[in-house]
Amino acid sequence: MDLNRFNPRQREAITHVGSPLLVLAGAGSGKTSVITQKIAWLIQEGGIPARHITAVTFTNKAAREMRERIGLVAPKDQIRGLKVSTFHTFGLNLMRTEAKALGLKPGFSILDSEDAKSILGDLLKRASVEDKELIGQVQSAISNWKNEGITPDQAEQLGSEPQHVLQASAYREYDRYLKACNAVDFDDLILRPVELFQNHPDLLAKWQRHIRYLLVDEYQDTNGIQYTLVKQLTQISGALTIVGDDDQSIYAWRGARPENLNALNLDYPTLKVVKLEQNYRSTRLILETANHLISHNPHIFEKSLWSDKGYGDAIEIFPARHDEDEAERIASMILERKLSQKRKFSDFAVLYRSNHQARILEFKLQHFKIPYKLSGGTSFFARSEIRDLMAYLRLLINPDDDNALLRIINVPRRRIGPTTLEALGSYAHERHRPLFACIDEVGLSTRMDPEAMRRLEQFHGLITTCRDALLQGDGLKAIDRLLDTINYRGWLSEQSSSEAMAERRWGNVMQLIEALRKDLKREPEDEEMLDFSDESPDNTSINADESQVEAAIRKLVLRDLLEREEEEDQSDRVQLATLHAAKGLEFPEVFLMGIEEDLLPHRNAIETDTIEEERRLMYVGITRAQQKLTLTYAKKRKQFGELFETTPSRFLDELPKEHVIWHGKQAVDPELQKQKGQDTLGALRALLDGAQV
Repeated sequence: MDLNRFNPRQREAITHVGSPLLVLAGAGSGKTSVITQKIAWLIQEGGIPARHITAVTFTNKAAREMRERIGLVAPKDQIRGLKVSTFHTFGLNLMRTEAKALGLKPGFSILDSEDAKSILGDLLKRASVEDKELIGQVQSAISNWKNEGITPDQAEQLGSEPQHVLQASAYREYDRYLKACNAVDFDDLILRPVELFQNHPDLLAKWQRHIRYLLVDEYQDTNGIQYTLVKQLTQISGALTIVGDDDQSIYAWRGARPENLNALNLDYPTLKVVKLEQNYRSTRLILETANHLISHNPHIFEKSLWSDKGYGDAIEIFPARHDEDEAERIASMILERKLSQKRKFSDFAVLYRSNHQARILEFKLQHFKIPYKLSGGTSFFARSEIRDLMAYLRLLINPDDDNALLRIINVPRRRIGPTTLEALGSYAHERHRPLFACIDEVGLSTRMDPEAMRRLEQFHGLITTCRDALLQGDGLKAIDRLLDTINYRGWLSEQSSSEAMAERRWGNVMQLIEALRKDLKREPEDEEMLDFSDESPDNTSINADESQVEAAIRKLVLRDLLEREEEEDQSDRVQLATLHAAKGLEFPEVFLMGIEEDLLPHRNAIETDTIEEERRLMYVGITRAQQKLTLTYAKKRKQFGELFETTPSRFLDELPKEHVIWHGKQAVDPELQKQKGQDTLGALRALLDGAQV
């Protein structure tokens, strides 16, 4: 294996074994190349079979990229059986393997955030709580408890204030509901495996034997329960490589704990630390600016990024009269630089703290006819037609999934009204059984209007027939027949504003079916499943209790929870993104807009004294730039229809003055300013003249 293309610190990280390793990887330091090359080295030089190596990260996109890169550095036959996935996919596969020990039946459902909120709303309604904001607070509290490994019993002991008592009580009822419905939520995908290992040391030992080496990427984003899972699997063996950067920890709002990096020294006394400080992305000036800013945060592990890509251009700070002027200035600078420097629009990115800042910018880009791509948008899985089909699929593999049933029992319309559903719900609650199972009970018919009962039985028969066909091996044909039987395409036509819209929505349905079809055709070695075939005969198959279609549907449900639709748009467009969404990306020229107090740092961070994370967010924004960085702020910003005075961000004063040109604050050569203005006007006129030809 030739490692000459790597620098000395990278080679050290790739080849180190024998003790736990922390790779402190600065922005743009080639960490993905290091972690993928290390996997290849462990297989080819370290003598560890690929099936005994597991790598986890946080997004499907990152996991896919890691798998693709490994495929480029190691032959396919060597990496067969390697597991590379997100934390939550790993947890799901573990739960499928150990479903019986977890008290789960085959076909258990995974609930998304909206499902969970709906369930909590119903449970709290019984306690006369219908405040949506309060329901959201309860949901957040439960999620936080699960991310810290706190059980309902423990939650009840943590406080006696009325709001806490309500949240803990709701947690207990919610937990009971999930067990009754044979369902888990997103947080359970990590919590339940941790609880399993705590209660079953024999199963933990089995998994420790199977995972002989664990690699964790983006470790600074782990929460409490994820760190516990990592410790359970590796604390005895120490066969662990962790890659992370405390300066890029920007997800505390969803439970990430950068202090997990600091805890490694205590939990792994023989920990070795390798720092990747050479940056392959940005100019020296940009990196020195980022280093100077982040030095205002406390550090356990000190590091300083450096680059051999030249000194680079000074960082410019532009004030604007108001937010509209700021957006117009950014649009005109992009246009001027594209023309004068012969750049592509895709060389530019505009980053901001909050989504609402993009609205005015979009109008200005449209005015200047500048094409742009807005990150985020509507998730593929958030579209109503996809949520409908996903609910049908969930109900087919788990008839106990009450939430899925309630979503589609009237899609398309079956004239099953609220009175009927209320009577069904009341009966199911008394019987402590799922809704679907109660429909064919004789006791229900004594409480129901005959016509209403007939409609319920018709729905029950529809689902039962399709489910039977699915389990008997009909696969996607059963789902196709279901869509034909309910005339879902016709339903979309009725519900859409135009036939073109209906066709697009039907195309989305077909795209989902095609995704299922691809999963069913995938070769076994391409699966992310966990194989214990070299251990006891009892563990030779994890799919014994569910069909291939069920496994494919479950994978789609998890994908629904993990990612938004990723449109591979390679066209020439300016990228607009929040600072959170920009992590991991890079662009020749970056604009950071709205660098003001109450925006960056955000007002919530100022009030809660969490400025350090906001500074890390600014650091992430700065280190996205390869060659040129421009910062802007507005002296006045519109709120509720009125212009309010703003204050430049404290972070601007933390930048090294020798690297910054602060327009409007520092003296600028008037002749230079005049010439620059004339150049911009000339470029704009040329563009307009070209457009009129």
